[in-house]
Amino acid sequence: MKRSEIREAQRRTAAFLHAGGIVLTQKEIEAIEVAGFGLGQLEVQGLQLITYVNTDRYCAKELVMFPGQTCPEHLHPPVGGDPGKMETFRCRAGSVFLYVEGKPAPAIQAIVPADGEPYYTVFHEIVLHPGEQYTIQPGVKHWFQAGAEGAVISEFSSTSRDEFDIFTDPRIERIPVIREDE
Repeated sequence: MKRSEIREAQRRTAAFLHAGGIVLTQKEIEAIEVAGFGLGQLEVQGLQLITYVNTDRYCAKELVMFPGQTCPEHLHPPVGGDPGKMETFRCRAGSVFLYVEGKPAPAIQAIVPADGEPYYTVFHEIVLHPGEQYTIQPGVKHWFQAGAEGAVISEFSSTSRDEFDIFTDPRIERIPVIREDE
């Protein structure tokens, strides 16, 4: 991803949060992580996040998803003696289609990214609207997609170790290289 693409996604994310009444400092705006997963299609498979705190005991983040944006299927495995990350998603704005292991929905509301279809395998659907939340247990495969208006999701979790996340799509780079503008 190019630096200019990252800066633009950070700007859009800050504006999205501000519209939802969430104010960030300039330092926090500059620290917004833009996760494109190395796929080169941020608007389809990606998300933006700001980490408020991440210690050896707990973590708090805001996730921002532009309309229709998808966080690809993954799980949080055990790391050392830790059972893996447990996380609660609380929808603050927009809507979120969350998919976890369990009985598949007869028809899902999300649109599976066309070039990633083989890598989306769980279809038990949970729809979150503002004020609703869902907790994902460690080691459970999941993926999620913003509705047509996008979404702001507060994440409360045990320690986040993103570098250990396991994605079902082998093409994904959780922490891809940032390129200079060309």
